[in-house]
Amino acid sequence: MLERQGQAIRFNPTLLEFAGFHRYEPRPVAVARGNEKGRVERAIRYIRDAFFAGRTFTSLEDLNAQAEAWMSGAAADRRCPEDTTLTVREAFAQEQQQLLALPDNPYPTDEHVAVKIGKTPYARFDLNDYSVPHDYVQRTLTVSADLQQVRLLNGQEVIATHSRSFDRGAQIENPDHVATLTEYKHHASQHRNTDRLTQAVPQSRELLTLAAERGEPLGRISSALLALLDRYGVTELQAAVQEALQRGVPHPNAVRLALERRREAREEPPPVAIPLPSHVQKRDTIIQPHDLDTYDQITEAAHVD
Repeated sequence: MLERQGQAIRFNPTLLEFAGFHRYEPRPVAVARGNEKGRVERAIRYIRDAFFAGRTFTSLEDLNAQAEAWMSGAAADRRCPEDTTLTVREAFAQEQQQLLALPDNPYPTDEHVAVKIGKTPYARFDLNDYSVPHDYVQRTLTVSADLQQVRLLNGQEVIATHSRSFDRGAQIENPDHVATLTEYKHHASQHRNTDRLTQAVPQSRELLTLAAERGEPLGRISSALLALLDRYGVTELQAAVQEALQRGVPHPNAVRLALERRREAREEPPPVAIPLPSHVQKRDTIIQPHDLDTYDQITEAAHVD
């Protein structure tokens, strides 16, 4: 009940829908009168003591199978509490003729929950994490779950289906989701390398464009040029890339040869790369200096005014 004022009762709409589907009338007991539902309490105690006590099971399916066998066996053969001359099985056979038949379609009992997908492509439901496609992060999806499976929906579209887990802290993954995410991260890593390279050495954009026209692997070229950037620095790499472009050879080997010639001309020893942790490397953000002529134009305009 959602609300009660004396005999005026507002039932939960889901309960009324369930009762209407199975054609029975819900009858509430008085407040603080547990004795009015003694039959229900005794039936629960009987199941707890006669079925669950001392019973072991390996899975939910195993427990349901044991419960089905117990209901059609020992529970049905016990004496009927209302008439001890009959068994429960016999009493039910007499009463069944007066009962309405159940609907042909079972009542939908799937649990529906809205879940917020965070930065990682997993939906948390019932203390477990279920994978979703990586392009659904930072969205709100709907979980539709029964005892066998968990479905994740974006509106009416089913985007993932998993076998339901009743563990705690388990991570249930679809191999396709993991493979797609791995490939996406690989491509994202290549884009980050290219962005870092072109930000530090703008001329490298032209070199990569020419290399792409020749069918060269851009990911490998970007990695090679970034390694040279870490060893020789921005100024030297800019000059070497410009020289490789002038020679018409858009390849890391041409850039490397140009760097070596410039180093030997200065009679310097080969530079040694110093590997740093990623969080330290991120501190050295390369910033291109801004053209100060724009400030001169602003000043000149102010004088004219």
